[in-house]
Amino acid sequence: MSMRLILKASGVWLLMMIVAITNGLVRDSLLVPLLGQQLALPVSGISLSVLEFLVACLCAPYFGRNTASTFIAIGIQWVLMTLVFEFGFGHYVLGKSWHVLLQVFNVSRGDLFVLVLLTSLVSPYAAASVRGRLLAAMPFH
Repeated sequence: MSMRLILKASGVWLLMMIVAITNGLVRDSLLVPLLGQQLALPVSGISLSVLEFLVACLCAPYFGRNTASTFIAIGIQWVLMTLVFEFGFGHYVLGKSWHVLLQVFNVSRGDLFVLVLLTSLVSPYAAASVRGRLLAAMPFH
């Protein structure tokens, strides 16, 4: 993956972080009072996953036509950037303990962060497929 494409993917990821932060604010200010924490958390996780995929679909042309492996690499980049942000910002800026931060993986309490990460991973490839930006592998040429 070229540096130019890495920077483009980083820019789209920043847009996704704005969407994610907004989603969290909506969850805390609207959904929790209306639905309660136990239901607001999974609703927020599902809505963020849908929003991430929509952003990926809107931005797929920005990445040009590329191979499947390139779009998979973008997804891996987004997952890694999300994890670094979630844990780095949460621990070093907000001062949260590692134990508290690891609760985002606790699906039994309704947190669907794992779904959000999975969506980040597959969205570039899926969006490119939907938008017709994926170069088909041609083993016969």
